[in-house]
Amino acid sequence: MTQPAPRESSRLAIVDIARGIALMAMFIYHFAYDLSSFRLIETDIVAEPGWRLFAREIAGTFLTIVGFSLVLATRKGLDYGAYLKRLAMVAGAAVLVTLGTWRFMPGDFIFFGILHHVALASVLALPFLRLPVVVVALAAIIAFALPSFVTHPLLDQPWAVWLGFSQAPIHTADFVPVFPWFGCVLSGIVLARLILPRLAGTALAGWQPGNKATRIVAWGGRHSLLVYLVHQPLFIGALMLATQVVSPPSPEERAFRSECQRSCAAPNAPEQLCRMVCACTVDGLKREKLWQKALDNLLSPQESVRMTELAQGCLRDGR
Repeated sequence: MTQPAPRESSRLAIVDIARGIALMAMFIYHFAYDLSSFRLIETDIVAEPGWRLFAREIAGTFLTIVGFSLVLATRKGLDYGAYLKRLAMVAGAAVLVTLGTWRFMPGDFIFFGILHHVALASVLALPFLRLPVVVVALAAIIAFALPSFVTHPLLDQPWAVWLGFSQAPIHTADFVPVFPWFGCVLSGIVLARLILPRLAGTALAGWQPGNKATRIVAWGGRHSLLVYLVHQPLFIGALMLATQVVSPPSPEERAFRSECQRSCAAPNAPEQLCRMVCACTVDGLKREKLWQKALDNLLSPQESVRMTELAQGCLRDGR
C-alpha cells in the first residue's frame, strides 16, 4: 500500500526543531551572562573569547534560519497579510526590547539587536527570494566581506553604527548590525533554495516529533518570538530571588580570589583548578572564622599555617 505524499506546507518540523535547539543554546548563553552580571560567577561572559564566539554562532544560526524560513513561507507566493502581521510582531517586540533595556540598563541598552535585525532583514531579503541562487550566494559573500573594506569617519557617527561599519567602541547588551550579519540571512536563502526542492516528498519533509522532549523543542521553535521575550525576565527574576539566599561575592572577596588565582597560576596549574582552589579556600576560611582576619592581613603565624593547610586540602580535592 502506497503512502500519500506529504502535503507541502510553510512549516517543516525539522526547521522548528533547529530553531528550538538554537533557543536552548541561547538559554545557556543568556543564563551564563546573567550569572556574570549578578556576579554569581567570576567569568566575564562578555569578554571571554569562547563565550563571545558561542554568542556569535547562536546569532548566526538564528539569522540563517530566518532566511531559510522566508523561502519556506513563500514557496506558493508571498501572503502579504501573514507576512505583515509577522513583521509587525517582530518589529513591535524589538521596540519593547529597546524600551525595556533603556529603562533598566541605560548604559548598555539594545538599540539594534537580533530582533531589530530580523525585522529589517525580513524586508531587505524579499528581492533575493526570486533571484538566481548564484546571485544570492554572491550577495552573501559581499555582505560578509563589506565591514573589512568599508570605513569612513561618517560611519562612526551614532546614527550610522547600526550598519556595522563603525570603528568606534559600542556599548550595548546585544548588537547585530546589518553587515556582516545580513550575510547569514542570505546564506539561509541559498540553503533553502538548494535543499527544499530535494526535500519535497521525502520522509524528512513529513516528519513529526514523536517523543515529548522533541515536541517541546519543536513547540519552542514554533513560538520562538514569545520564548525570546519571556525567557530573560524569568531568568533575571529567578536570580534576583536566588541572591536573596546566596549573596554574590563582595568586592573584597573578588579581589582576594583574584590575587589567590594569580599566586596559583603556573604551567601545571590550570586556570579552572586555581579558581576552584581559591573559592574552596575562601569557604574554608569563612567556616573557621578566619575570613575577616585574612582580609585585614591580621592572621597569626599559626592561622597563616592553617590557611595554607586549607588551600593544600582544596588542591588535593580538586585533583
